[in-house]
Amino acid sequence: MKKKIRNRARCKKCGDVIESKYRHDFVSCKCGAIFVDGGNAYFRGGWSLGDPNDRIEELPEAKEK
Repeated sequence: MKKKIRNRARCKKCGDVIESKYRHDFVSCKCGAIFVDGGNAYFRGGWSLGDPNDRIEELPEAKEK
């Protein structure tokens, strides 16, 4: 079983890499196009209007438990 150890995403619009480090840690990029939330507890991410493939690149890291 894998445990998520980093909850990160890259904004394809402004290039920011953002990371949520703990539960309910809502973080958005500098241009406001994407966000991540949840830290190691869960992944919740989102983007502004448009195709998500044009906005967000998930960068989670996991390791064996």
